[in-house]
Amino acid sequence: MLSTLVMTVIGADRPGLVQLVAARVADHGGNWLESRMCHLGGQFAGIVRVEVATERVDALVCALHRLEASGLRVIVHAESGAAVKAAGSVATLELVGQDRPGILRGVSGVLAAHGVNVEELSSERVSAPMGGGTLFQAKATIIVPATASLSAVRADLEKIAADMMVELKLQPAR
Repeated sequence: MLSTLVMTVIGADRPGLVQLVAARVADHGGNWLESRMCHLGGQFAGIVRVEVATERVDALVCALHRLEASGLRVIVHAESGAAVKAAGSVATLELVGQDRPGILRGVSGVLAAHGVNVEELSSERVSAPMGGGTLFQAKATIIVPATASLSAVRADLEKIAADMMVELKLQPAR
């Protein structure tokens, strides 16, 4: 019988961190299923989903926790039951505007009010062209439930976009 583990990893960025985790998983007969990892503010951070024989879970978790001595913190969660996929239509959201506090709070507040689930989100700050300050950019994949309409979500986002001085693009995923 197989168990699925979801883990978060974080540590001061340096070469070899992925190898540390991957070696522990492989050493315990685990299979690396999927991951998202990146460099953020001098730290290496990521999430990983692996599958391992149930009788080897405890040994793998112990081996992963011992990585803390190498400067890598790993938090492991056992996946509980069958994955529940959010129902609704998939859409993409892109926004860009002058950076300021509260942009994601405003946007996520509108999404939550409509019962929209954020499946994936990436954001960054970048220099504006020709010395125009700092821009905040975000891209998200969202699930709009059947109880909400994409046009209603778009209308509410557009209401706050002007106040936040951001440009938004919300469209069905292709």
